[in-house]
Amino acid sequence: MTNRDGPGTPPAEPKYWVKSVARAADILEILAAPAPGHGLSVTEVAQTCGISKSAAFGTLQTLRSYGLVSDDGEGMNRRYRLGMGLARLGDRARSQVSLRGVAHPVLRELTGATGMASRLAVPEDGHAVVVDQVELDQRVRLDLRMGQRELPHCTGLGKALLSAVPQAEAAAVVERFGLPRRTPRTITDPATFLAHLQDIDRVGYALDDEEDAEGIICIGAPVRDDHGTCVGAISITGLKLGLPAWKYQELGGQVRDAARRISGQLGWVAESA
Repeated sequence: MTNRDGPGTPPAEPKYWVKSVARAADILEILAAPAPGHGLSVTEVAQTCGISKSAAFGTLQTLRSYGLVSDDGEGMNRRYRLGMGLARLGDRARSQVSLRGVAHPVLRELTGATGMASRLAVPEDGHAVVVDQVELDQRVRLDLRMGQRELPHCTGLGKALLSAVPQAEAAAVVERFGLPRRTPRTITDPATFLAHLQDIDRVGYALDDEEDAEGIICIGAPVRDDHGTCVGAISITGLKLGLPAWKYQELGGQVRDAARRISGQLGWVAESA
């Protein structure tokens, strides 16, 4: 169980709460806070956790024996910081996480909340390749196919992926594949499109308003990993008929928030405003 709210948070399930383990987890969180190269003394750790110096010292030494904490200096000058053993565990944790496995439950919830089909795509050769989807159980079915390659400039998934890479990289994709017109609404001017990507990055979601197919809207948002790298995008797709313009912002916020939930489960931490 993770103490999401910081040191001292009451356990959600007291029956199964082990105080010594909670104390160790709190100390690791505290050691993650200082600027790189600094570290904390036993006294600082004890004061921050609200525990005795002897309890803090014993826990630190136990964590140190497992490589989860490191120290340097002597006596009053000894400072503690995170150990490289955590990097090893982090690598193993990443290898055990499946993007599709993490995203699918969120896609189901997103479809239920919006009433639109939802999809997950990963970047491949400048395009978005659909690797998972949740469809609606209705008579009007959209032609959403697994493995389908979405164009980068006129689809919610494609634009979401491009908005999350450096502008020079996005410009290279535009130069390579061009901006072919799919409908009268498709953006075909490179400068306009690159400025559009900046707007997408600012609001956190991309809108395909009949730009790929007439009568269809798609809203996408990027998914990031623990390094902040865009590893995919999710989207919702539906018929535009009868959908008021004011609804786009509400739906965009829902997609953006869902993408951030998935990113959080992959280890991404949003930058402070």
